[in-house]
Amino acid sequence: QVQLVESGGGLVQAGGSLRLSCTASRLTLRFTDSGWYRQAPGAQRELVAKITSSGNTNYADSVKGRFTISRDNSKNTVYLQMTSLKPEDTAVYLCNSETHVSRRIYWGQGTQVTVSS
Repeated sequence: QVQLVESGGGLVQAGGSLRLSCTASRLTLRFTDSGWYRQAPGAQRELVAKITSSGNTNYADSVKGRFTISRDNSKNTVYLQMTSLKPEDTAVYLCNSETHVSRRIYWGQGTQVTVSS
């Protein structure tokens, strides 16, 4: 059974940094397109950053220049480095991966990020 497990969330002051990790089991991330999404209370889930199997990245305008998505193939892990955090970044952050052949989408359980002002 495929599993995506996120870690690295927590409470941080505005201006601080966090690094989120998403580690997969029974799924090789370098063959997928992976992304980080977030969902704040009462809000829709939104795409934060995405990395394709070829390593191309794209970001939501709200996080450009502050967040960086990357992948370590040797650890089968996708990261989201978040800097200059703002209170509006507070949300549950979820990792997902989409396979190329079957277009199946897998989601992690999410990790809470809270940024205090």
